[in-house]
Amino acid sequence: PAMAGPRLAAPTAAEAELLLLQRQALAEEEVAKAKRELLTRFLQEKLSREEQSSRWGLHKVLTLWRSAQRKTKDQELRQDIEILSQTFTRVMDCKDGAIEALVTELQEAEEQQNRALRSHLDLTDQLLHLQRCRLGYLQQGFSAQVGALKAEFEAERCGISGEEGEW
Repeated sequence: PAMAGPRLAAPTAAEAELLLLQRQALAEEEVAKAKRELLTRFLQEKLSREEQSSRWGLHKVLTLWRSAQRKTKDQELRQDIEILSQTFTRVMDCKDGAIEALVTELQEAEEQQNRALRSHLDLTDQLLHLQRCRLGYLQQGFSAQVGALKAEFEAERCGISGEEGEW
């Protein structure tokens, strides 16, 4: 039995060593598991930050792209406005020229109409003068005929009165 004790103690020591090794293995496994979980969480957080950074980067790229597009469209619109402005100016100059030509023609037509009116009034005045002269000549002729008829009538009357005295 004395021998049995150390024998029993030896397996117990081996068992204790085995248990210690198992505990160490379990502890190392738990440490490795904790490290893996920590590493997984770290990688997940890093992935999340990268995704967020990627979203921000994409947002910045889209913002810059839109800004470049707006700038390009702005330049195109400004060029279009400049072209339209020049076209409008040319059209307005053309229309102003047409209006000036029409105003000139209207002034010339008014002058021509005024000359025609003055000429017509002059001719009407001449016609009135001629008619008054004619009327004056006709009145003189009429007065002369009336005077001649009166003289003839008086002569006949005197002739008739003188004959009556003979009777």
